[in-house]
Amino acid sequence: MPAQNDLANKQYEFMKANNDKIKNNLNLLWIGVGGKEDIAYNNCQALLKKLDELKVKYIYSEYPGGHTWPVWRNNLYNFAQLLFK
Repeated sequence: MPAQNDLANKQYEFMKANNDKIKNNLNLLWIGVGGKEDIAYNNCQALLKKLDELKVKYIYSEYPGGHTWPVWRNNLYNFAQLLFK
């Protein structure tokens, strides 16, 4: 949808303009998605592409099951372990 693309592009421009601040202050960026059947999968892939272009480090987790509680629970389990290192 053009309106959503416009909103996303504004955010990516902000990230590009503040790339050094983001890289220097971001300790952990976790991105989890419920596999290709997830309703957010395509948007997530677009985000990952932009983050790669900006050279922003992230951890990506893909767990099958779509946009469901078991996927969320799996991601929370894996993410929480990184918070307390």
